[in-house]
Amino acid sequence: MGRGKIEIKKIENPTNRQVTYSKRRTGIMKKAKELTVLCDAEVSLIMFSSTGKFSEYCSPLSDTKTIFDRYQQVSGINLWSAQYEKMQNTLNHLREINQNLRREIRQRMGEDLDSLGIHELRGLEQNLDEALKVVRHRKYHVITTQTDTYKKKLKNSNEAHKNLLHELEMKDEHPVYGFVDDDPSNYAGALALANGASHMYAFRVQPSQPNLHRMGFGSHDLRLA
Repeated sequence: MGRGKIEIKKIENPTNRQVTYSKRRTGIMKKAKELTVLCDAEVSLIMFSSTGKFSEYCSPLSDTKTIFDRYQQVSGINLWSAQYEKMQNTLNHLREINQNLRREIRQRMGEDLDSLGIHELRGLEQNLDEALKVVRHRKYHVITTQTDTYKKKLKNSNEAHKNLLHELEMKDEHPVYGFVDDDPSNYAGALALANGASHMYAFRVQPSQPNLHRMGFGSHDLRLA
């Protein structure tokens, strides 16, 4: 029993329409390949589905552009003139925009002002004033941010300075540990460090009570940076 004839009209169901397109696309691609092999023909096939999906086939020994060029020669129809004209119009439009931007830049630099009237000069002046306000606002914001950062760093430095002085004063309040006077310059160096010096000084502390020696408290090195 043979298949019934299918009425040729648009398939309303989107799913069925896509399935039918996929099947028939495969079939027409197969026929184009067979035609190329059996008849030594140059075939170019281009298809777009209703969803915009692109499919094409071209004979192995040719390409689509070559076939289009031959079509133009035979039919006398220029396929590229409309596209070339469109591209030329786009290029001219971009050139005009570029020229306008360059002229605007020169005018903002105080050049090429002879062609401007009083209204145009006033508009340019207003634009420059607004731009100047924005630049100044940004400058003050940067200055304020940097100032706050420097204040925080100064505060941290002062706190570190006070803590170091406090640690040095603890020597007098707790006589169990003391600085060894092997090098008198060490204590002076510690004071210099507390006052903001950036050098490293080494100290060796040892218990000042004899009974602490017997308890296992030996001398220790202390380095301040």
